Amino acid sequence: QVQLVESGGGLVQAGGSLRVSCAASGRTSPNYSTGWFRQAPGKERAFVAAISRSGDSTHYADSVKGRFTISRDNAKNTVYLQMNSLKPEDTAVYFCAAARALGLWVGGIQYDYWGQGTQVTVSS
Repeated sequence: QVQLVESGGGLVQAGGSLRVSCAASGRTSPNYSTGWFRQAPGKERAFVAAISRSGDSTHYADSVKGRFTISRDNAKNTVYLQMNSLKPEDTAVYFCAAARALGLWVGGIQYDYWGQGTQVTVSS
């Protein structure tokens, strides 16, 4: 089993930056492909970004490409999402998820473990 805990959410003005973290504990070896998703009020959960086990490969949703950066520190069992040039439409609860299968996964169904989420609010 793997436990995921997100942190770093908060309130930021439009145009600002925020970094959220996802710390893994439990059976963290081997590493897992990890993704970030978000869910805004009244909307379905949406893919944001994914990173491979080694960190060599990443994939982003078009809506965040060029503004968000996903990275990982395997020594710390932590995955990060750096969010720059934030917009009010980025407001959502952000979830991290880990997949046992190799690859960069866009669909939530591919992920085996989920965190509880952290709220990100961008004011206009």
